[in-house]
Amino acid sequence: MGEHRIALDIADDGVATVTLDRGEKHNALDGHMFDAIVDVTEQLAADNRVRAVVLHGAGKSFCSGLDITSLGQGGSGRALVERDEDQVANNAQRVAVDWSRIPAPVIAAITGNCFGGGLQIALGADIRYATPDARLSIMEVKWGLVPDMGITQTLPRLLPADVAKELTFTGRILSGTEAGELGLVTRVVDDPLAAAQALAHEIASKSPHAVRAAKRLYDQTWQSNDAASALLLESQLQVGLMGSPNQLEAVPAGFERRAPQFADPP
Repeated sequence: MGEHRIALDIADDGVATVTLDRGEKHNALDGHMFDAIVDVTEQLAADNRVRAVVLHGAGKSFCSGLDITSLGQGGSGRALVERDEDQVANNAQRVAVDWSRIPAPVIAAITGNCFGGGLQIALGADIRYATPDARLSIMEVKWGLVPDMGITQTLPRLLPADVAKELTFTGRILSGTEAGELGLVTRVVDDPLAAAQALAHEIASKSPHAVRAAKRLYDQTWQSNDAASALLLESQLQVGLMGSPNQLEAVPAGFERRAPQFADPP
């Protein structure tokens, strides 16, 4: 991972907490942070113990965006737009879109500043909780740039095109409250980390096979115009779950009102 930028903790029930750990810089994205995020998403995607992920920033902010000074040195900024031959996304985009490669749900807890690339990372999560006074912005226009960290794959699921354009053309800063009203965040709460942790532990108590299948179902079909493929995927995923050990455990546990004992995916 190079220099320390990420803290990772995995609880006994499979809840992974990922902390962007550069709080003294409001978790601004330098080259080491980009590398660390890619590394941790790869690690979590391969760990079948993980049932839910909480993503947050150390200190006052979730992530204030690009560390312009750092990335302007030595051509490291240009290196981020390079693409490995086996990857659809380039190195910068991966820190946002690779959260979707984690089979388990990802919940972002947003406090303080969540600007530019930081917002695009949060958009890569499945669910976002923010404080009322959090500050969010699609800020790239301020630097004469376009948002280019996977926002084309995330923002259309949340906002109408005219609202997305207005926010992008102006780069204006939204409060967490306004972001909630627009649908940019899922819920506005006083303590996003505590709320995200509570939700993650609740999700971790459900069948991991069913939760992973549901995430895959929505991710692959939410904006699809191919009804036949979407309906087929529903059926395929359901058939795969029916009669499986975790599904057979869920039924009696529900009737008996006891905590189910689910096995991790192989």
